[in-house]
Amino acid sequence: MPRWFNLANFFTLLRLVLVPFVIGAILDGQTLRAMELFALAAATDVLDGEAARRLRLATSTGAYFDPIADKCLLSGVFLALAAVRSVPWWFVVVVFGRDLYILTAVGIMMAFTRVRKFPPSTWGKISTFVQIAAAVTWMAKDMLGYLWLIPLAGAVLWAAAVLTVWSGVHYTWRGIQVLKAH
Repeated sequence: MPRWFNLANFFTLLRLVLVPFVIGAILDGQTLRAMELFALAAATDVLDGEAARRLRLATSTGAYFDPIADKCLLSGVFLALAAVRSVPWWFVVVVFGRDLYILTAVGIMMAFTRVRKFPPSTWGKISTFVQIAAAVTWMAKDMLGYLWLIPLAGAVLWAAAVLTVWSGVHYTWRGIQVLKAH
């Protein structure tokens, strides 16, 4: 068995495998099923991190694929929610825009510098957490139909949008600091 294949990376791989099933459930109007699959996928995010830290299973493969799995899951969920007219398209543009911006900046830094480590920032982690809360809130709003969830979903969405933009600004600042140091 290859060295990169361990329990932590298995959970990351499982999250990637779950992405099309979560998206499919949303697009098919199976909101409860989407919520269940999304919860399972979110749990794999916690489990891969815990396994990597506690069992000392951290690998460069896991460090590379974990954020990709997160981005695929959240971007896919928001794209599907926008496709079924649940979340507004402008939010999808914010999420995708920030992620494409970061990927482009990393690509440029890798092409022109020797920098190869791009650890997540605290603001990036907070942004991801609030995006998860937004996805859950919007799916719950669609599934349950409670009127009080409408303003809550809107508030969480705006918080996620602001934090997504702010984390992009913070990553830019960190990138500039890294470039100055190199």
